[in-house]
Amino acid sequence: MFAKFENIHDKLLELEGMLSDPAVLANQSEYSKVAREHSRVVKIDRLYTKFKRVKQELAESQELFQQEEDEEMRELARSEVAELGNKAKALEKELRIMLLPKDPNDEKNTLLEIRAGTGGDEAALFVSDLFRMYSKYAELQGWKVEVMSSNPIGIGGFKEIIVLISGDQVYSQLKYESGVHRVQRVPETEAQGRIHTSAVTVAVLPEAEEVELHIDPNELRFDVFRSSGPGGQSVNTTDSAVRVTHLPTGLVVTCQDEKSQHKNKAKALKVLRARLFDQMEQEQHDRISEERKSQVGSGDRSERIRTYNFPQGRLTDHRINLTLYRLDDIMLGKLNCVIEPLIAHYQAEALKTVQ
Repeated sequence: MFAKFENIHDKLLELEGMLSDPAVLANQSEYSKVAREHSRVVKIDRLYTKFKRVKQELAESQELFQQEEDEEMRELARSEVAELGNKAKALEKELRIMLLPKDPNDEKNTLLEIRAGTGGDEAALFVSDLFRMYSKYAELQGWKVEVMSSNPIGIGGFKEIIVLISGDQVYSQLKYESGVHRVQRVPETEAQGRIHTSAVTVAVLPEAEEVELHIDPNELRFDVFRSSGPGGQSVNTTDSAVRVTHLPTGLVVTCQDEKSQHKNKAKALKVLRARLFDQMEQEQHDRISEERKSQVGSGDRSERIRTYNFPQGRLTDHRINLTLYRLDDIMLGKLNCVIEPLIAHYQAEALKTVQ
């Protein structure tokens, strides 16, 4: 395994040279690609250097333990051997993770689609709660959130809301959020204090660039109409809303949040491109292997992945049997306590295939 890292420093020097190449500097797309790869290789180089240093210290401590006659010194060496051995194992695991096949979408911006399922108005209110939770998490990560489309109801909820989240490694952090999110709580409209169960569907789609997915303009139908629902001045009085239909697949996207028809059209196309890209990738995955379907927590959007129980202040992620009694903090966007165990779980599953 480690032979793959022996030339990593040479790779780092090569990438540093490319970053100063005028041809690369003139091509923003290529420069961004090289810069991301440089950042990745820097991490590997530092990690492998640290691993080699720890292994060297471990070898020296083992030799001292074997040769030392003084019992106190032997005990000290034994302690160092145990400590350095644990460090070496931890670093080796990190290096193995670096060898895992890289998800090409991990560094992409993400379209997050949240839709009300069973539960009527209560489900729509929970859509609003999840939107607020993910927005606060994005803020803590230094990401940008832009509403692409929404379908609000009069009491403060949404039948559906679609947002674009932009920033560093967004998809890698959010890709395991796809699925059915169940909420158990007493609705504000419940006079008798009974606990209701509602469901919301979350879909996480990597943003697709035009260079990745070409859409034939002749395969699109655009319809414009007057916006409906709550809105500011001119939103409901001009034909600014846009509906775009992809004729070959029948996919339909509607955007009406902006006053400008042009802006709504641009947003609708961005959402459509992401959905087509996701559909294309899903079909490709299905052709290559059925393994994804059989994995626990495959991300299937029909799968119930999580329960939010408000009376008990409890969150349970059913894929990894994770239960946390920190629901108030989580709803305020403090999601790392959920996301990090999920990432660790799927990395551990993937490591089984490379060992």
